[in-house]
Amino acid sequence: MLERHPARGAAFADYDNDGLIEVLINNQNEPPSLLKQATRPANHWTLLQLTGSRSNRSALGARVKVTAGGRTQVDEVRSGGSYLSQNDLRLHFGLGAAQKMDRIEIEWPSGSRQTLRDVHADRVVQIAEK
Repeated sequence: MLERHPARGAAFADYDNDGLIEVLINNQNEPPSLLKQATRPANHWTLLQLTGSRSNRSALGARVKVTAGGRTQVDEVRSGGSYLSQNDLRLHFGLGAAQKMDRIEIEWPSGSRQTLRDVHADRVVQIAEK
């Protein structure tokens, strides 16, 4: 039988940088619960950690377009998440069978644009605004 816990909020992040998203549940009057995936998928991934210089340091509002294996995905750095919780500010992209990203396009909140090409998968990629 599953245990029941009163909870108020959940945060989603790759806590151990292995490409799998974990869920941290904010239990009421108890320690939090960390839910981890038991099996490892065969596909590739990346986490993009953006740091603004002319834009805000956390890169909030930056829009990112990742093209890999003939597919394009778009995400945006945003704050918040759930009640009393903050999701990871890094952007997680699942890349399927693609072992690298053909192109990463960033539109920073300052309005500047930056493009990276041929970036390897299965890692955290740190990108500073230029």
